[in-house]
Amino acid sequence: MRILVTGAAGFIGAQVSTALLDRGDEVVGFDNVNDYYDPILKQARLARLEGRDGFELLRHDLADRAAVDAAFDRSPDRVVHLAAQAGVRYSLENPHAYVDSNVTGTLNVLEGCRHRGTDHLVYASSSSVYGANTTMPFSVHDNVDHPVSLYAATKKANELMAHTYSHLYAIPTTGLRFFTVYGPWGRPDMALFLFTRAILEGRPIDVFNEGRMRRDFTYIDDIVEGVVRVLDRVPSPNPSWSGDSPDPATSTAPYRLYNIGNHSPVELMAFIGAIEDALGRRAELNLLPMQPGDVAATYADVDDLVADVGFSPATPIHIGIGRFVEWYRQYYGV
Repeated sequence: MRILVTGAAGFIGAQVSTALLDRGDEVVGFDNVNDYYDPILKQARLARLEGRDGFELLRHDLADRAAVDAAFDRSPDRVVHLAAQAGVRYSLENPHAYVDSNVTGTLNVLEGCRHRGTDHLVYASSSSVYGANTTMPFSVHDNVDHPVSLYAATKKANELMAHTYSHLYAIPTTGLRFFTVYGPWGRPDMALFLFTRAILEGRPIDVFNEGRMRRDFTYIDDIVEGVVRVLDRVPSPNPSWSGDSPDPATSTAPYRLYNIGNHSPVELMAFIGAIEDALGRRAELNLLPMQPGDVAATYADVDDLVADVGFSPATPIHIGIGRFVEWYRQYYGV
């Protein structure tokens, strides 16, 4: 197939693109390669894709409607929409970036799918949509109406927009709620990258909520396999769906939501301990209060993912962190 992958220079997008090329698909990558974090790292990811048979990069912004339309002129069979303005804390500083990229950009993608008859749109949502929910594990069948950051609100908006287009235009759409993705080629603004760099440089690490956090850390290879498997499973309407007791994860439209998480929350202090073990160094901790927009814990219910595509992320945290540290030392020559 020919697949349009937005965010192809990103952490997840670059590795999804690699997996699709490896199995023989053509990939039209779309990315503006902005400077939210180190563009040199993004260029390094792209360097592993460019020159491969079947890969083309379109370097534009998702908010540019004409550029997105031009991407759909390549007639993609399916779309993996991973581009977004990421980060919970940054949404407190620059909210307009989130609306431009995550809302306007997603609308442009949906319009492209509508007018070109795309077979299936798979798009990135986030565990952040669970917001103030405290019932664990988080289930796609629970309502998520209380986001606690603008980032989360834009991701919830993406799910609502996708459902609208599935309902009005019968576009099959699948939203994937990712849970704290980590691993080689990861984002420098994420905890694993920040902690590793600080420990190696002998600097203290900032530990929010005084370490009393739990995250369902999910290894990048598991995320990629989940994305590709879901891409191959085009959703259909749920014939048993009822407006009297509406299920948020399905619909009378060809619409579906899944969690992709390791379904095994890890205490932040245990996470730091695994980094220390992989580095062979101890961390100096700077304990701080909870930050606005953060939540204390995440935990994914992946029963639907297992039932529908036969896959459950399972990479142990010490294995994933070990692979990241190995990559980090090699990439930065440490």
